[in-house]
Amino acid sequence: MSRLKSISARLHKSMTGFGSFSWARPVGAGLAVLALSGATGWTVASLARDAQTGADTSLVRATLEARLPKTPVDALDCDGFGGLCEVTSKTTLFYVDPTARYLVVGRVYDMETRQDLTAARILALNPDLLAAGGARRTEAGNTAPTRAAAPTKVSLKGLSPKGAIHWGPESGPKAVVFSDFNCGYCRKLEKELKAIGARVEERPISIFGAESRRIAEQVLCSVRPEVSLSMAYSGLALANPEPCDTSALDENEAFAKRHGFSGTPVIVRPSDGAVLEGYRPAETLRAFLTASATPASKDTK
Repeated sequence: MSRLKSISARLHKSMTGFGSFSWARPVGAGLAVLALSGATGWTVASLARDAQTGADTSLVRATLEARLPKTPVDALDCDGFGGLCEVTSKTTLFYVDPTARYLVVGRVYDMETRQDLTAARILALNPDLLAAGGARRTEAGNTAPTRAAAPTKVSLKGLSPKGAIHWGPESGPKAVVFSDFNCGYCRKLEKELKAIGARVEERPISIFGAESRRIAEQVLCSVRPEVSLSMAYSGLALANPEPCDTSALDENEAFAKRHGFSGTPVIVRPSDGAVLEGYRPAETLRAFLTASATPASKDTK
């Protein structure tokens, strides 16, 4: 019992900067919690291996709400995490098994694609939590810093067509996407956009630094950029094309910075400039992209 209490104490300490949890009952009463560190990373692999597949998300959500009644569940994703379910609560990110009995605080790495899925998602939720490639704790209290919200609408006028890669059927719902080829959630978004047959104008920005910029230039300068884009998201090596004018990528970066797009992906509805930040499933994307345009404000004309 004393060891379990010690684990609980370390967990609460480790969650500084990730928002506050309110537990329905003490950990010792039956809710097993796993706090991850580099030394205990094997626990994730073991749990994911043994977890059931095809989790019933409605059941997982209901169980979470019963066990963590004061923790809002803003999003729940049980697909693509090796049996774990990703739970988003405001700026907090954690994982549970399909029974919502085990709660995992830590990072999930995709060893095949060499992606830190947790870091990419935290960046999309709140880029201020990331520093030097890791989650940064706040030094004043337990509340995460407030992220400057991106505008609800932007004007796309003036963006160079040379900074975009177009793909998808021309008759599909139109979307402008600001993305980074090293962003795991941008990769997931590409699959969702394909599922709804969207016509995408993809504008790369380099959230993850020089390597992301190098890939963006390879894609943009290739003979068939739309094919290279798909290869880049699939983790395939790209050929080094003939050099081309990549100054439009700088325009993408400046536009994103000017409008507060400090994370990826960011989806813009071209009909009225409405902004949707972060990964969204196909149904949400379809509803957003096909919704009637709303009158533009003075700032977006």
